[in-house]
Amino acid sequence: MKTVFHTVVLALVVALCLAGVRVASAQVNDRPLTEKWAPTEWGPDDKAGSVNRINPTVVMKALKLVKQGKTATLGKLYSHDIPAFGARSWTMEIPGTPTGGPFGKNALVYHDEFVQTEIGQIGTQFDGPGHIGVRTSKGDFYYNGRWREESYERGPGGRVLGMGVLGVEHVAEKAFVCRGVLLDGPAYRGVKRLPIPKDTKSPGIVTAADVKAMVYRQGLAEIGEGDCVFLYTGHGDLWLNAEWKTLSAEEKAKRRAEFNSGEPGFGISACRYFAERKIAMTGGDTSANDAQPVGEEEGFAVPCHTDSQTRYGIWNLENMEFTQLLKDHVYEFLFVWAPLKIVGGTGSPGNPVALY
Repeated sequence: MKTVFHTVVLALVVALCLAGVRVASAQVNDRPLTEKWAPTEWGPDDKAGSVNRINPTVVMKALKLVKQGKTATLGKLYSHDIPAFGARSWTMEIPGTPTGGPFGKNALVYHDEFVQTEIGQIGTQFDGPGHIGVRTSKGDFYYNGRWREESYERGPGGRVLGMGVLGVEHVAEKAFVCRGVLLDGPAYRGVKRLPIPKDTKSPGIVTAADVKAMVYRQGLAEIGEGDCVFLYTGHGDLWLNAEWKTLSAEEKAKRRAEFNSGEPGFGISACRYFAERKIAMTGGDTSANDAQPVGEEEGFAVPCHTDSQTRYGIWNLENMEFTQLLKDHVYEFLFVWAPLKIVGGTGSPGNPVALY
């Protein structure tokens, strides 16, 4: 009886181990190794990626797009009740009432704020080199062939203090000053808002062919090296700056749920086309700019993130607002963005600017 029991237990252990191997193998992607994603074209020591494309020629070309002397800020509100991915949150408090003072004969008082958040990955957010990686059979692979464990900056007790050589501050040594191109998805499809894709043929997925068609229909010059390309889907209109603070708590909750249920966006063919054209940045009015939960190919999780960022170092700016540009029918402009120099950060908040 004991022998039979041991045999059954052993069989269960083997079965569970084999099942674990199958699960683990299903969650490993060795494309970065077999396709030699590193080093990138800027060499094995590069930490900045596509911002390297911003050279004097790119800047001077972009400056010529300013003809009306107008500006538009493209950032969203930062608040405790905005839509956020997963468990991410923004918590801000004003410590003290006021924080300090009065001081001096002039009785100066002041306020500070205390913020607790995923500072690089909330609201209008810039994805840096340390944000997106790929789990391979040799470990977690990040931009330019860097391995997660080897990249970390560590403190006492081995606690991770930052992303080290993958920190966003390396990108922030230069600014994105480029030709901005705004692709109007709803106008192209003839709808108010692109739908959340439910299958691979959904009109909510913007393919390479769609990108080329939109550029042509909008009368724009072909997308080229150093350009920053943005997609308006209408999905971000669920939380427009001008009305968000006026909505009831119930309405905000409803819109957060809808915003987070999926989103239209770029398909993988579009992002591969951008890599071929050597653009500097992608962006849009959604939380990822990838079509999800379904893209052009089944079973991939926001594949533009891994192909564009981890492979090519083409960085991504999410949750932008294009209200003013759309109102003025401006689809080509001087775009300016510089991430905060957050040492070891995965990304950066901020308020990008369009000039036209």
